[in-house]
Amino acid sequence: MIGIVLVSHSRKLAEGIEELALEMIPRKIPLVSIGGDEDGRIGTDIDEIIEAVKEVYSENGVLIIGDVGSSLMNSKEALDILELDGYENVAVSGAPLVEGAMIAAVEANLGKGLREIKRKVESKRIIEWI
Repeated sequence: MIGIVLVSHSRKLAEGIEELALEMIPRKIPLVSIGGDEDGRIGTDIDEIIEAVKEVYSENGVLIIGDVGSSLMNSKEALDILELDGYENVAVSGAPLVEGAMIAAVEANLGKGLREIKRKVESKRIIEWI
C-alpha cells in the first residue's frame, strides 16, 4: 500500500483533511498530515516533509499532496533530497488537497499503485465536481 503525505500551510487544516480522508475508508492506511512552520505559524518545512515521507515510506511509494505554492515547492525540494538518500518512488501532486486526499486514501485502501493514484487525483474530473 502506498503512503500519503498531506502538506498544508496550516497544521489545523492538514489535520482536518487527514481526519476526513480516514473517515472515508474502513481501515488505517499509512497517511500523515503536516503543516505550519517550526514556530507553529503558517508555512511549510522541508525537514518535516522529509520526516513524514520516511514515516510512511515503503517500496510501494509515497504520494505527497500539497495545498498551494511553497508547499509544492518545498515538497519538490524534499523529493530531491530524498532521492539522494535512496528513497525512490515518491511523487508530488498539485491536485486539490481535500479532494485529492480523499481520493488517494480510498484508492490506496483498494491497493492501487502510486502512478494510478497520482493520475486519478490529478484528473480534470475531480475539478469538474464543482
